[in-house]
Amino acid sequence: MSKSEISTGADKSFYLKKLKLSMLVPGIFVFLLWLVKAVEILFDLDLTRLGIYPLEMKGLAGILFSPFIHSGFKHLFNNSLPLFFLGTAFFYFYSEIAVKVSLWTWFLTGLSVWLAGRPSWHIGASGLIYGFASFLFFSGIIRKYFRLVALSLLIVFIYGSMVWGIFPDVYENVSWESHMLGFISGIILAVVYRKEGPQEPVHEWLDEDEEEEKDKPD
Repeated sequence: MSKSEISTGADKSFYLKKLKLSMLVPGIFVFLLWLVKAVEILFDLDLTRLGIYPLEMKGLAGILFSPFIHSGFKHLFNNSLPLFFLGTAFFYFYSEIAVKVSLWTWFLTGLSVWLAGRPSWHIGASGLIYGFASFLFFSGIIRKYFRLVALSLLIVFIYGSMVWGIFPDVYENVSWESHMLGFISGIILAVVYRKEGPQEPVHEWLDEDEEEEKDKPD
């Protein structure tokens, strides 16, 4: 077996392992969402009051708990697939900053909904989904790294229609505030963390050209 074949095999093994690890956190989180719904059904509970109720003390706990609460299985299913896909992409391409950006997305979205949402119970993980999609799109553009730009275009291709969810009265019985404020949180975090995480690689021949330009006499 040649060295190139060994190297190729090692690379495949590395990226496969990285993909599996990237699926771990989103997979566990989605599992917890379904577990919460199962407990809710099994014990005939209504956990809506663990959601966010804007500008009320009773709704503060929802900043932490609202992503776990869903109105029904359709609501849960509609959030599970994009949350798993976007979360996996997030942890794969932005592994260095994925945890802290995820937590900030969670907190900023929840807090802003509590501050600016309608006087109603806001539940579901859709704010996180919009935050992840927004971050992945704008971060790729800001960084100008072709792999991340390609990911940005893929996000638009698959989830471009999500943008309608940030406008009021487009969908009935939907917290468009969570969508919009999650989307805005993603943009803010893409800007704040633009210098952290993956960056466009600087090729050696570019460095050599720059050094030659500096050495040239005026």
